[in-house]
Amino acid sequence: MFKKISLISLISLLLLSCGSAFKPKKVDTRETPIKAEDRAKKNIKEGRGSGLGGLLGVGKGSTNYEFSTSNPMWRASLEILDFLPLTTVDYSGGMIITDWYSDNNSNESIKITVRFLSNEIRTENLKIIVHKKICSESSSCKISQLTNSKISEELLRTIIRKAALLKEESKNKKSKK
Repeated sequence: MFKKISLISLISLLLLSCGSAFKPKKVDTRETPIKAEDRAKKNIKEGRGSGLGGLLGVGKGSTNYEFSTSNPMWRASLEILDFLPLTTVDYSGGMIITDWYSDNNSNESIKITVRFLSNEIRTENLKIIVHKKICSESSSCKISQLTNSKISEELLRTIIRKAALLKEESKNKKSKK
């Protein structure tokens, strides 16, 4: 009984003490800009803004965000792999994982993982892993990773080529504006 009462009193004490922390701060509107964009600029100028790089201690003040629609490597990979069923598509984690795929219901299937190490269009910034699964008639399957496979090499070349074309298209669109 005493434990229940002390737990309830502890929770209510925490809630009451936190209530004062959630009160809005009084602001002098003569010194604070009304527009959000102007407030953001003022905060950054005063050193109060933070981006992911600032939190990680990398490149103070540099906030260069690139979204999946503007990343040619990401777009090229999705376009090239569009015929495969995808299980994981994680832009923030930099990874695309396909489901097992087999052609003509054979006993062999493949699974492809694409890891993005950087946004730069270079072969060393893309890691492609291909797994092969061979299942026998008795439902036992053997899974192995294919190292230096033709599939991964061809995918890498095709994605890099497509990404370069997408980047060039993007530059041409921007220059026409």
